Amino acid sequence: MASMITDLIRQYDEALPHADPRTKDWLLVNNTPVYVWALTAIYMLIVFLGPTIMKNRRPYDLSAFLVVYNLGLVALSAYMLIEIILSTWNAGYSYICTPYSKKSWDNPKELRVAKVLWWYFFSKAIELLDTVLMVLRKKNNQITFLHWFHHISMLNIWWWVMMFIPGGQSIFGSSLNCSVHVVMYAYYGLSAIPSLRGKLWFKNYITQFQLTQFCVTLAHSIHSIYKPCDFPKWGEWLLVWYMVAMLILFSNFYIRTYMLKRQKARDAKNGVSHKNGFVTNGNSVSTNGVSTNGVLSNGDASNGHVKKRKV
Repeated sequence: MASMITDLIRQYDEALPHADPRTKDWLLVNNTPVYVWALTAIYMLIVFLGPTIMKNRRPYDLSAFLVVYNLGLVALSAYMLIEIILSTWNAGYSYICTPYSKKSWDNPKELRVAKVLWWYFFSKAIELLDTVLMVLRKKNNQITFLHWFHHISMLNIWWWVMMFIPGGQSIFGSSLNCSVHVVMYAYYGLSAIPSLRGKLWFKNYITQFQLTQFCVTLAHSIHSIYKPCDFPKWGEWLLVWYMVAMLILFSNFYIRTYMLKRQKARDAKNGVSHKNGFVTNGNSVSTNGVSTNGVLSNGDASNGHVKKRKV
């Protein structure tokens, strides 16, 4: 373990001369990942200890704050999306292939790009508050592995982006993600208003939008790898594997949350019930691998009559 840490420190020291001199001293970047790691550690303590601390306490009613917080993130996401588009247009970026190298450091127009990407990075820190609010409201069922892993991985990955590649191809996935967050946080904010609960129809489309985002970003990154662009390959491969992980996790969430629930609803409508591992449709019962037409027996049926086992 000690040798692994030593090796990581050595690799970081070797990479440090290649850090972007414009961003390395910005808030939360600070030329070291220690601050982001500390924030991650505090967050994980809240994830695992928060529900225990709140166990015998009443949940907080944070409806008003939730509306303000989520709609505030809508405004921030919309600002970042618009600013990414305007700043990259001003810098002459192409969304097909956007180079990033030391040449970018001397381009004043690209400083505006780096600044809006810092806001995107900083928004990942703000979004950690999502989980804190869940803990305080005792919505522990929402604090899944997907939820907390996505939050901390985005924060930590984007520290590396801001330190070493705050521009170029980094704008593609971030701009798509901002567009998703406009819709997602709008839903969260509106659903916190009591009179609107149960009336919002687009919840399941949010996950579809996210999955589409991951597919498009994955395709874009693979294209960039095999059609070389002046952008660090490690950045492209990091994005490829992260998109694969997100597709697996979010697909699993979508299947379990929406597809299986819809199937159960259809089965219920058709008279099929799922209970204790048995599936019935009013005419047949399947148990222990034996199916009978309306007759349930201990593995034995004959001409519609049940044979009782002798005791």
